Amino acid sequence: MSALNTSSSRLLVSCRLLPRAASILSRLLVQKPQQPILPPPPPQRWISDLQARIGKCITFGCSASQVQQAAGVLRTIATEWRELLAGSEGFLTDGRGGLDGRGVAWGEMDSFGHVNNVNYYRYAETARVNWITHFAVHTDPTHGEEWKELMTPRSPLVYPDKISVYHKLRSKPLPDSQGNNPSSFVLDCIVLSHQHRRVSARLEEDIVVYDYRASTKTGMPRFVLDAFERTWQLQEQVALEARRRIWELIATVERLEKETWDRPDAVEDMGYAMKKMP
Repeated sequence: MSALNTSSSRLLVSCRLLPRAASILSRLLVQKPQQPILPPPPPQRWISDLQARIGKCITFGCSASQVQQAAGVLRTIATEWRELLAGSEGFLTDGRGGLDGRGVAWGEMDSFGHVNNVNYYRYAETARVNWITHFAVHTDPTHGEEWKELMTPRSPLVYPDKISVYHKLRSKPLPDSQGNNPSSFVLDCIVLSHQHRRVSARLEEDIVVYDYRASTKTGMPRFVLDAFERTWQLQEQVALEARRRIWELIATVERLEKETWDRPDAVEDMGYAMKKMP
C-alpha cells in the first residue's frame, strides 16, 4: 500500500456566535430513537467560551449548588476536551490517534520561536504565503497590511506544548457500480494543541492502494473494506455522542447564566458567595 498524498493545512482564525443550546437540545429530545439526528457542529471556540462565561457567573456570585454545576462543566472540559473536540467531527480518539500527547521538541521550533507550519507541509505553505504576499505587494498594495494579517498565526505551536493527531475517513468506502472495491480513499486529519485546546491545523491525505507486482492501482482487499465500513459507523456514532455532550454542557452554562447575572432581578454578589466556597 503506497500513499500519494495531496495535502493542505490551515490555521483557524474565525469564530461563530453561540446559538441557544436549549432549542437545539429540545429538537434532539423529540427525535425517534430509531432515527438519530446528528446535532449541528458546536461553536468553534466552545471550550474557551464556556470557561469565560462560567468565570463571569462566578464573579457575579453563585450559590453553592451553582458553584457545583460550574465545577462539573469545568471538570468535564478539563478531562474530556480532546474526546469531545475531535469526536464532534467524527475523529476516533480511543487508542486510534496517530499521535496522542506528543511533546513538541525544541529542535522543531524556528527562529521566530514557534513550530513553523513547514512541519506540516513545507511546499504547500511556502507557495501559499508567496501567493498572498503577491496580493499585498503587487495586486492590492492599498490593503497590504490587511493581506499580511491573513498570514499571521493566531495560536502557533510553541515548545513545550503537546499535540494530539487524529485521522478519520472522509467518506464511507463503497464498491463502484460494477462491484469493484475502491482503489483510493481520503483521510482527514487534525492536529490538536493541548495548550490552546483547539485545532491548530487541518490536513488531508489522498491514499492510493497500489500493487507493486503488477505496477498498477488495485482495489482494496475485502478485509480492509470491511474494517473501514465498521470504522465509518464508529465515526458517526462518536460524532453523535460528542456533539450531544457538548450541547448539554453549553445548555448547563446557559441555565447557570439565567440563574445568576442574566436574570431580571440580578444583583451582583460583592463577596458573600466567595465566603461560602470551601
